[in-house]
Amino acid sequence: MKFFKKIFTIISLLTLLTVSGCGWPGLGDSSKDTIKVASLSTTESMIVSEIIMQLISHETHYKTSLVNNLGSGQLIHEALMRGDADIAAENFTGNELITTLNHPAIKNRKKANRVVTKLYKKRFDETWFPTYGFSNTYNMLVTQETAKKYHLKNISDMQKIASKINIGADNIWINRPDDGYPAFSKAYGFEFKRVYPMQIGLVYSAVAAGKMDAVLGYSTDGRIKSYNLKILPDDKKFFPPYDVSMVVNNKILRDHPQLKPLLHRLDGKISLSQMQSMNYEVDNNLREPAEVAHQFLVKNNYFRGDK
Repeated sequence: MKFFKKIFTIISLLTLLTVSGCGWPGLGDSSKDTIKVASLSTTESMIVSEIIMQLISHETHYKTSLVNNLGSGQLIHEALMRGDADIAAENFTGNELITTLNHPAIKNRKKANRVVTKLYKKRFDETWFPTYGFSNTYNMLVTQETAKKYHLKNISDMQKIASKINIGADNIWINRPDDGYPAFSKAYGFEFKRVYPMQIGLVYSAVAAGKMDAVLGYSTDGRIKSYNLKILPDDKKFFPPYDVSMVVNNKILRDHPQLKPLLHRLDGKISLSQMQSMNYEVDNNLREPAEVAHQFLVKNNYFRGDK
């Protein structure tokens, strides 16, 4: 009996040590030398998070952990404010201006980036880094067949068929005041027959299968290529810029000043086509985000500048 009690005690201790060392799922490591990166539950955000974590792990002695399964930018912002995360992998100028900062939409790209950089430092003690080099904006998408049938070259061309077609879009966009459907309709001067609220991940297959006549998707999504969809340019420049950047809690930069120049290596280093291709590799070719991120970093020599 004593033997079994001893075995039980050992197992209990090992379990406690394991839980203490790894932390609860989604919250990351509590060690001061562990950099916690917060990610949205999207393919793109997971890839970018992996790029950040692998860059840090490869170039420093710090450990990294992923704070994942966060469903919105607001939840990631709150995680940074609480100290549950140190870095937010993906932040979008147009979105954060309207939702997090409660600021009117700004159409000028340089001004939008200048304002978010200033306000994030002032209000939250966080550093808004320069864009990675790509913008993940909204795009109106149709099939190649639909574009050819109705001679659609841009969004304005949809006016002649708008009252007869149904489109799918995520529910957040439908109800947003500054850059959502009501303002969109006013800017373009037409309304669709019906706008169906959908999960953003389903819109691409829906339009490809003919269940929707058009959908609103994201410019960097790899499924645009997978389904060979036609992007209709925003010819009235309605959508504000959604340049993608990381945001870092200034406390971690003060505690570990060598992180700042390291993270700045990613400034302007990911183009729209590169992000689309990486998303495509994961969504279409079923590769792991970590594998795609690793290949990207190795190809670019971890952006050391001496490749």
